[in-house]
Amino acid sequence: MPKMKTSSAAAKRFKATGTGKLKRNKAYKSHILTKKTAKRKRNLRKPAITDKTNVKNMKKILPYM
Repeated sequence: MPKMKTSSAAAKRFKATGTGKLKRNKAYKSHILTKKTAKRKRNLRKPAITDKTNVKNMKKILPYM
């Protein structure tokens, strides 16, 4: 059986936690920041755990994570 290919785009965006969950960064933090409140921008800095509805697809494109 040949080796499976990892999606390099996904590998750059997701990291595995110690318990095997997928950690991701939040979107909407790159531009048009003047209209966003300081609280909203501060909360966008924090990483988030990938939702369980997406985990099955993520494990498929990240087979070695």
